[in-house]
Amino acid sequence: MRMETTGAREATDKRMRLRYAGVCRLCGTDLAARADAIYEKATRTVRCVDCSPSVPTVGGDAQPDSTVPGPATAPKQTPADAPPTGAGSSARREYERRKAKDEERLRQKWGRLGGVAVALSDERQSTKAWATGAVGEERLGARLDGCVSASLAVLHDRLIPGSRANIDHLAITPGGIWIIDAKCYKGRPRIEIEGGILRPRVDKLIVGRRNCTKLVDGVQKQVSIVREIAGEAPVVGALCFVGADWPLIGGSFTTRGVHVLWPKLLTKMLCKEGPVLLDVAETEATLASSLLPA
Repeated sequence: MRMETTGAREATDKRMRLRYAGVCRLCGTDLAARADAIYEKATRTVRCVDCSPSVPTVGGDAQPDSTVPGPATAPKQTPADAPPTGAGSSARREYERRKAKDEERLRQKWGRLGGVAVALSDERQSTKAWATGAVGEERLGARLDGCVSASLAVLHDRLIPGSRANIDHLAITPGGIWIIDAKCYKGRPRIEIEGGILRPRVDKLIVGRRNCTKLVDGVQKQVSIVREIAGEAPVVGALCFVGADWPLIGGSFTTRGVHVLWPKLLTKMLCKEGPVLLDVAETEATLASSLLPA
């Protein structure tokens, strides 16, 4: 791995070869493993080498970063060796843990041929699903980070108190708090309704051929947890499907109070002006102190 400082932000930014695949926080471009990228220590994210480090604001020009000139100080632990943090970090760590466990199982089974067995074996679907989930969270996190401004704050990968579960993304706007669960599923999301006249109405969330109704239950539980922390602040839930087969016209819907939509529409709704019901910075601080990084 090679690292070098870049520009006036040399105290916080490093040019490096990525150990893991990532997503540019500014343009959302996928960055392959071992690709050259800029690691931003302050935000613990990466960006393309050619992307400007200025942060865009909603409805205005990009605001250049200001730094205090001075010699760069080498971190005690390089970003490539440190555990990944930020959007999708806990899913990425779980994938790496499961992958290592699967490989160790094969090595023990095949002995001296263990390396060959690992090279020829496909990843287990249950293990691969964690990598797919991490990619979805990373891609959505990069898009959300690109919209951050004085009127939009974002928190990623936050641990639910008393649980091993996490909240993928929280977006704080003047109009309320959004709880966002990112999913990288194939197929077209739709709603199927059963009953409604002689028997109770039941809404089912279907993605392709998969019954994903439990995902709605999960978001509702996250919303109730954040409501206990945020007090009277409005809290809304959203399921954001990254890479799904959305139609050209329409397609988004709401089921049991949870928005089901795609990344571009989500960010458009977050950036939409509306009533000012809460202080963004104060609410972000409250949530950050109550919901620790996963």
